[in-house]
Amino acid sequence: MKLSHFSFDLPDELLAEHPAEHRDESRLMVLNRAKQTIEHKQFKDIIDYFDEGDVMIMNDTKVFPARLYGNKEKTGARIEVFLLRELNQEQRLWDVLVDPARKIRIGNKLYFGDDETLVAEVIDNTTSRGRTLRFLYDGSYGDFRTKLTELGETPLPKYINREVEPEDEERYQTIYAKNEGAVAAPTAGLHFSKHLLKRLEIKGVKTAEVTLHVGLGTFNPVEVEDLSKHKMDSEEIIITKAAADIVNEGIEKKKRVCAVGTTSMRTIESSVSSNGRLNEFDGWTNKFIFPPYEFSIANCMITNFHTPKSTLLMMTSAFAGHDFMKKAYEEAVKEKYKFYSYGDAMLII
Repeated sequence: MKLSHFSFDLPDELLAEHPAEHRDESRLMVLNRAKQTIEHKQFKDIIDYFDEGDVMIMNDTKVFPARLYGNKEKTGARIEVFLLRELNQEQRLWDVLVDPARKIRIGNKLYFGDDETLVAEVIDNTTSRGRTLRFLYDGSYGDFRTKLTELGETPLPKYINREVEPEDEERYQTIYAKNEGAVAAPTAGLHFSKHLLKRLEIKGVKTAEVTLHVGLGTFNPVEVEDLSKHKMDSEEIIITKAAADIVNEGIEKKKRVCAVGTTSMRTIESSVSSNGRLNEFDGWTNKFIFPPYEFSIANCMITNFHTPKSTLLMMTSAFAGHDFMKKAYEEAVKEKYKFYSYGDAMLII
Protein backbone atom coordinates (compact mmCIF):
# COMPACT_ATOMS: atom_id res chain seq x y z
CA MET A 1 0.00 0.00 0.00
CA LYS A 2 1.05 3.57 -0.65
CA LEU A 3 1.02 6.69 1.51
CA SER A 4 -1.73 8.25 -0.64
CA HIS A 5 -4.12 5.44 0.41
CA PHE A 6 -4.22 6.98 3.90
CA SER A 7 -5.25 10.50 2.95
CA PHE A 8 -8.66 11.93 3.87
CA ASP A 9 -10.20 15.34 4.54
CA LEU A 10 -10.59 16.11 8.22
CA PRO A 11 -12.59 19.24 9.12
CA ASP A 12 -10.84 21.42 11.73
CA GLU A 13 -13.87 21.39 14.02
CA LEU A 14 -13.41 17.63 14.59
CA LEU A 15 -10.06 18.12 16.36
CA ALA A 16 -10.65 17.60 20.08
CA GLU A 17 -9.22 20.56 22.00
CA HIS A 18 -10.56 19.34 25.36
CA PRO A 19 -11.33 15.87 26.74
CA ALA A 20 -14.87 14.64 27.46
CA GLU A 21 -16.07 15.79 30.89
CA HIS A 22 -15.96 12.19 32.17
CA ARG A 23 -13.28 9.84 30.84
CA ASP A 24 -15.59 6.93 30.03
CA GLU A 25 -18.27 9.05 28.37
CA SER A 26 -16.44 9.68 25.11
CA ARG A 27 -18.21 8.27 22.09
CA LEU A 28 -17.28 4.78 20.96
CA MET A 29 -17.49 3.36 17.46
CA VAL A 30 -17.55 -0.45 17.44
CA LEU A 31 -16.28 -2.23 14.32
CA ASN A 32 -17.07 -5.91 13.94
CA ARG A 33 -14.65 -7.31 11.36
CA ALA A 34 -16.46 -10.62 10.85
CA LYS A 35 -19.89 -9.05 10.31
CA GLN A 36 -18.53 -5.81 8.77
CA THR A 37 -20.92 -3.81 11.01
CA ILE A 38 -20.49 -0.41 12.69
CA GLU A 39 -22.23 0.48 15.97
CA HIS A 40 -22.30 3.79 17.86
CA LYS A 41 -21.95 3.57 21.65
CA GLN A 42 -20.43 5.31 24.68
CA PHE A 43 -17.01 4.22 25.88
CA LYS A 44 -18.35 2.75 29.13
CA ASP A 45 -20.45 0.33 27.01
CA ILE A 46 -17.18 -1.43 26.21
CA ILE A 47 -17.87 -3.73 29.16
CA ASP A 48 -20.65 -5.42 27.12
CA TYR A 49 -18.05 -6.78 24.68
CA PHE A 50 -15.85 -8.56 27.24
CA ASP A 51 -16.31 -11.67 29.38
CA GLU A 52 -14.56 -13.49 32.19
CA GLY A 53 -11.03 -14.54 31.24
CA ASP A 54 -10.68 -11.98 28.44
CA VAL A 55 -7.47 -9.93 28.58
CA MET A 56 -6.78 -6.22 28.13
CA ILE A 57 -3.19 -5.24 27.41
CA MET A 58 -2.48 -1.72 28.67
CA ASN A 59 0.54 0.54 28.30
CA ASP A 60 1.42 1.77 31.81
CA THR A 61 3.92 4.43 30.71
CA LYS A 62 3.67 7.79 32.45
CA VAL A 63 4.02 11.14 30.70
CA PHE A 64 6.56 13.50 32.23
CA PRO A 65 6.26 17.31 31.91
CA ALA A 66 8.56 17.43 28.91
CA ARG A 67 8.05 20.99 27.63
CA LEU A 68 10.25 23.70 29.19
CA TYR A 69 10.74 27.35 28.34
CA GLY A 70 14.15 28.94 28.76
CA ASN A 71 15.89 32.16 27.84
CA LYS A 72 19.01 32.37 25.74
CA GLU A 73 21.98 34.05 27.42
CA LYS A 74 22.77 37.60 26.26
CA THR A 75 19.73 38.03 23.97
CA GLY A 76 17.13 36.69 26.45
CA ALA A 77 15.19 35.15 23.52
CA ARG A 78 12.48 32.74 24.69
CA ILE A 79 13.27 29.18 23.58
CA GLU A 80 11.03 26.13 23.86
CA VAL A 81 12.90 22.98 24.89
CA PHE A 82 11.13 19.64 24.48
CA LEU A 83 12.83 16.86 26.45
CA LEU A 84 12.94 13.63 24.44
CA ARG A 85 15.15 11.24 26.39
CA GLU A 86 17.83 11.17 29.03
CA LEU A 87 21.16 10.05 27.59
CA ASN A 88 23.37 10.06 30.68
CA GLN A 89 22.10 10.42 34.25
CA GLU A 90 25.48 11.26 35.76
CA GLN A 91 26.36 13.98 33.25
CA ARG A 92 22.73 15.14 32.96
CA LEU A 93 22.75 14.84 29.18
CA TRP A 94 19.44 14.94 27.31
CA ASP A 95 18.24 14.65 23.73
CA VAL A 96 15.85 17.57 23.11
CA LEU A 97 14.06 19.50 20.40
CA VAL A 98 14.39 23.30 20.41
CA ASP A 99 12.18 25.96 18.85
CA PRO A 100 13.12 28.27 17.18
CA ALA A 101 16.06 26.02 16.26
CA ARG A 102 17.90 28.47 14.02
CA LYS A 103 18.85 30.55 17.08
CA ILE A 104 20.40 27.68 19.02
CA ARG A 105 23.99 26.70 18.31
CA ILE A 106 26.63 24.58 20.03
CA GLY A 107 28.04 26.47 23.00
CA ASN A 108 24.86 28.50 23.66
CA LYS A 109 23.52 28.55 27.21
CA LEU A 110 19.85 28.56 28.22
CA TYR A 111 18.52 29.71 31.59
CA PHE A 112 15.31 28.30 33.11
CA GLY A 113 12.97 29.56 35.83
CA ASP A 114 12.72 32.95 37.49
CA ASP A 115 15.74 32.27 39.70
CA GLU A 116 17.78 30.81 36.76
CA THR A 117 19.18 28.06 39.02
CA LEU A 118 18.80 25.58 36.15
CA VAL A 119 21.09 26.17 33.17
CA ALA A 120 21.68 24.09 30.05
CA GLU A 121 24.55 24.17 27.61
CA VAL A 122 24.14 23.04 23.99
CA ILE A 123 26.85 20.47 23.26
CA ASP A 124 25.71 18.91 19.96
CA ASN A 125 23.34 19.19 16.99
CA THR A 126 21.45 15.95 16.28
CA THR A 127 18.83 16.91 13.66
CA SER A 128 17.52 20.19 12.24
CA ARG A 129 15.60 20.83 15.50
CA GLY A 130 17.39 18.30 17.69
CA ARG A 131 20.11 19.19 20.18
CA THR A 132 22.00 17.49 22.99
CA LEU A 133 21.95 19.55 26.20
CA ARG A 134 24.05 19.24 29.33
CA PHE A 135 22.07 20.52 32.31
CA LEU A 136 23.97 22.36 35.02
CA TYR A 137 22.30 22.31 38.43
CA ASP A 138 23.76 22.70 41.89
CA GLY A 139 22.08 19.81 43.70
CA SER A 140 21.60 16.04 43.79
CA TYR A 141 20.17 14.09 40.86
CA GLY A 142 16.86 13.77 42.73
CA ASP A 143 16.71 17.55 43.25
CA PHE A 144 17.54 18.07 39.57
CA ARG A 145 14.64 15.82 38.45
CA THR A 146 12.30 17.59 40.88
CA LYS A 147 13.37 20.91 39.35
CA LEU A 148 12.67 19.64 35.82
CA THR A 149 9.19 18.53 36.91
CA GLU A 150 8.58 21.89 38.61
CA LEU A 151 9.54 23.89 35.52
CA GLY A 152 8.07 21.51 32.95
CA GLU A 153 4.67 21.71 31.34
CA THR A 154 2.29 18.92 30.28
CA PRO A 155 3.38 18.17 26.70
CA LEU A 156 0.05 18.58 24.93
CA PRO A 157 0.29 17.86 21.20
CA LYS A 158 0.98 20.93 19.05
CA TYR A 159 -2.38 20.74 17.24
CA ILE A 160 -4.20 21.52 20.53
CA ASN A 161 -4.26 25.22 19.88
CA ARG A 162 -4.58 26.59 23.40
CA GLU A 163 -2.58 27.16 26.55
CA VAL A 164 -2.04 24.24 28.93
CA GLU A 165 -4.68 24.24 31.69
CA PRO A 166 -4.20 22.86 35.24
CA GLU A 167 -6.54 19.90 34.62
CA ASP A 168 -4.40 18.77 31.65
CA GLU A 169 -1.81 17.47 34.09
CA GLU A 170 -4.27 14.84 35.31
CA ARG A 171 -6.32 14.29 32.14
CA TYR A 172 -3.36 13.83 29.79
CA GLN A 173 -2.34 10.76 31.80
CA THR A 174 -3.98 7.34 32.01
CA ILE A 175 -5.28 6.47 35.47
CA TYR A 176 -3.00 3.40 35.51
CA ALA A 177 0.19 5.28 34.49
CA LYS A 178 3.18 4.07 36.56
CA ASN A 179 6.51 4.08 34.71
CA GLU A 180 7.63 7.61 33.86
CA GLY A 181 9.30 8.06 30.49
CA ALA A 182 6.78 9.09 27.80
CA VAL A 183 6.63 12.47 26.07
CA ALA A 184 3.09 11.80 24.84
CA ALA A 185 0.21 9.88 26.38
CA PRO A 186 -0.90 6.47 25.08
CA THR A 187 -4.24 8.06 24.29
CA ALA A 188 -6.57 5.06 23.90
CA GLY A 189 -6.09 4.45 27.62
CA LEU A 190 -7.27 7.97 28.52
CA HIS A 191 -10.88 6.75 28.17
CA PHE A 192 -10.71 4.36 31.13
CA SER A 193 -12.09 5.60 34.46
CA LYS A 194 -11.44 3.93 37.83
CA HIS A 195 -15.10 2.93 37.94
CA LEU A 196 -14.97 1.26 34.52
CA LEU A 197 -11.76 -0.62 35.37
CA LYS A 198 -13.39 -1.86 38.58
CA ARG A 199 -16.47 -3.08 36.67
CA LEU A 200 -14.22 -4.94 34.21
CA GLU A 201 -12.30 -6.51 37.10
CA ILE A 202 -15.55 -7.65 38.77
CA LYS A 203 -16.61 -9.20 35.47
CA GLY A 204 -13.37 -11.23 35.46
CA VAL A 205 -11.55 -9.38 32.69
CA LYS A 206 -7.79 -9.57 33.28
CA THR A 207 -5.29 -6.80 32.62
CA ALA A 208 -1.70 -7.24 31.47
CA GLU A 209 0.46 -4.14 31.84
CA VAL A 210 3.28 -3.57 29.38
CA THR A 211 5.39 -0.44 28.91
CA LEU A 212 6.26 1.53 25.80
CA HIS A 213 7.72 4.97 26.48
CA VAL A 214 6.07 7.00 23.72
CA GLY A 215 8.52 9.27 21.88
CA LEU A 216 7.76 11.93 19.31
CA GLY A 217 8.81 9.49 16.57
CA THR A 218 5.34 7.95 16.80
CA PHE A 219 3.99 11.19 15.33
CA ASN A 220 6.69 11.82 12.73
CA PRO A 221 5.06 12.39 9.35
CA VAL A 222 5.53 9.69 6.74
CA GLU A 223 7.19 11.39 3.78
CA VAL A 224 7.73 8.48 1.40
CA GLU A 225 5.04 7.10 -0.92
CA ASP A 226 6.52 3.60 -0.58
CA LEU A 227 5.72 2.72 3.06
CA SER A 228 8.43 0.07 3.26
CA LYS A 229 11.00 2.90 3.09
CA HIS A 230 9.69 4.72 6.21
CA LYS A 231 11.85 4.34 9.33
CA MET A 232 10.32 4.53 12.80
CA ASP A 233 12.28 6.02 15.72
CA SER A 234 13.18 3.48 18.40
CA GLU A 235 11.16 3.49 21.62
CA GLU A 236 11.87 1.64 24.84
CA ILE A 237 9.58 -1.28 25.73
CA ILE A 238 9.24 -3.62 28.71
CA ILE A 239 7.17 -6.82 28.81
CA THR A 240 7.41 -8.66 32.13
CA LYS A 241 7.03 -12.43 32.50
CA ALA A 242 3.85 -11.81 34.56
CA ALA A 243 2.27 -9.80 31.71
CA ALA A 244 3.34 -12.38 29.09
CA ASP A 245 1.83 -15.21 31.18
CA ILE A 246 -1.55 -13.45 31.43
CA VAL A 247 -1.64 -12.79 27.69
CA ASN A 248 -0.53 -16.31 26.73
CA GLU A 249 -3.15 -17.88 28.99
CA GLY A 250 -5.78 -15.76 27.20
CA ILE A 251 -4.51 -16.95 23.81
CA GLU A 252 -4.48 -20.61 24.90
CA LYS A 253 -8.02 -20.41 26.24
CA LYS A 254 -9.14 -18.68 23.00
CA LYS A 255 -10.29 -15.59 24.88
CA ARG A 256 -10.58 -12.05 23.59
CA VAL A 257 -7.09 -10.52 23.86
CA CYS A 258 -7.37 -6.76 23.41
CA ALA A 259 -4.53 -4.31 22.78
CA VAL A 260 -5.47 -0.97 24.33
CA GLY A 261 -3.94 1.46 21.85
CA THR A 262 -1.42 1.36 19.04
CA THR A 263 1.49 1.54 21.52
CA SER A 264 0.37 -1.67 23.29
CA MET A 265 -0.06 -3.33 19.89
CA ARG A 266 3.44 -2.31 18.75
CA THR A 267 4.88 -3.55 22.04
CA ILE A 268 3.39 -7.03 21.86
CA GLU A 269 4.07 -7.44 18.13
CA SER A 270 7.74 -6.66 18.84
CA SER A 271 8.27 -9.78 20.97
CA VAL A 272 6.47 -12.80 19.50
CA SER A 273 7.68 -16.40 19.73
CA SER A 274 7.66 -18.74 16.72
CA ASN A 275 4.50 -20.41 18.06
CA GLY A 276 2.58 -17.11 18.33
CA ARG A 277 3.04 -16.46 22.04
CA LEU A 278 4.21 -13.30 23.83
CA ASN A 279 7.80 -13.30 25.13
CA GLU A 280 9.07 -11.20 28.03
CA PHE A 281 11.35 -8.44 26.77
CA ASP A 282 13.27 -5.38 27.93
CA GLY A 283 14.76 -3.29 25.14
CA TRP A 284 13.87 -1.14 22.17
CA THR A 285 11.52 -1.40 19.19
CA ASN A 286 11.26 0.45 15.89
CA LYS A 287 8.52 -1.79 14.52
CA PHE A 288 6.34 -0.22 11.84
CA ILE A 289 3.04 -1.97 11.13
CA PHE A 290 1.14 -1.23 7.91
CA PRO A 291 -1.12 -3.27 5.58
CA PRO A 292 -0.89 -6.09 4.77
CA TYR A 293 0.21 -7.46 8.15
CA GLU A 294 -0.49 -10.70 10.02
CA PHE A 295 -1.12 -9.96 13.73
CA SER A 296 0.10 -12.64 16.16
CA ILE A 297 -1.17 -11.82 19.64
CA ALA A 298 -4.26 -9.56 19.90
CA ASN A 299 -7.62 -10.35 18.28
CA CYS A 300 -9.21 -7.09 19.43
CA MET A 301 -8.08 -3.46 19.63
CA ILE A 302 -9.11 -0.16 21.22
CA THR A 303 -7.81 2.99 19.56
CA ASN A 304 -8.53 6.67 18.93
CA PHE A 305 -9.24 8.36 15.60
CA HIS A 306 -5.95 9.27 13.94
CA THR A 307 -4.39 11.84 11.65
CA PRO A 308 -4.44 11.36 7.87
CA LYS A 309 -1.26 9.62 6.60
CA SER A 310 -0.11 8.74 10.15
CA THR A 311 1.61 5.50 11.14
CA LEU A 312 -1.18 5.05 13.73
CA LEU A 313 -3.87 5.07 11.05
CA MET A 314 -1.80 2.59 9.01
CA MET A 315 -1.63 0.15 11.91
CA THR A 316 -5.36 0.30 12.68
CA SER A 317 -6.05 -0.08 8.98
CA ALA A 318 -3.90 -3.22 8.91
CA PHE A 319 -5.91 -4.60 11.85
CA ALA A 320 -9.43 -3.71 10.70
CA GLY A 321 -8.90 -4.13 6.95
CA HIS A 322 -8.22 -1.08 4.82
CA ASP A 323 -11.60 -0.80 3.06
CA PHE A 324 -13.52 -1.30 6.32
CA MET A 325 -11.38 1.34 8.06
CA LYS A 326 -11.96 3.76 5.21
CA LYS A 327 -15.71 3.26 5.56
CA ALA A 328 -15.49 3.73 9.35
CA TYR A 329 -13.58 7.00 9.01
CA GLU A 330 -16.08 8.34 6.48
CA GLU A 331 -18.81 7.52 9.00
CA ALA A 332 -16.81 9.15 11.83
CA VAL A 333 -16.51 12.42 9.89
CA LYS A 334 -20.21 12.32 8.95
CA GLU A 335 -21.27 11.60 12.56
CA LYS A 336 -18.84 14.26 13.89
CA TYR A 337 -16.69 12.02 16.05
CA LYS A 338 -13.80 13.86 17.68
CA PHE A 339 -10.26 13.04 16.55
CA TYR A 340 -6.79 12.73 18.12
CA SER A 341 -5.56 12.62 21.72
CA TYR A 342 -8.62 14.01 23.50
CA GLY A 343 -11.00 12.59 20.91
CA ASP A 344 -13.41 9.66 20.77
CA ALA A 345 -12.56 5.96 20.63
CA MET A 346 -12.93 2.93 18.43
CA LEU A 347 -13.23 -0.74 19.40
CA ILE A 348 -12.28 -3.24 16.69
CA ILE A 349 -13.39 -6.83 17.35
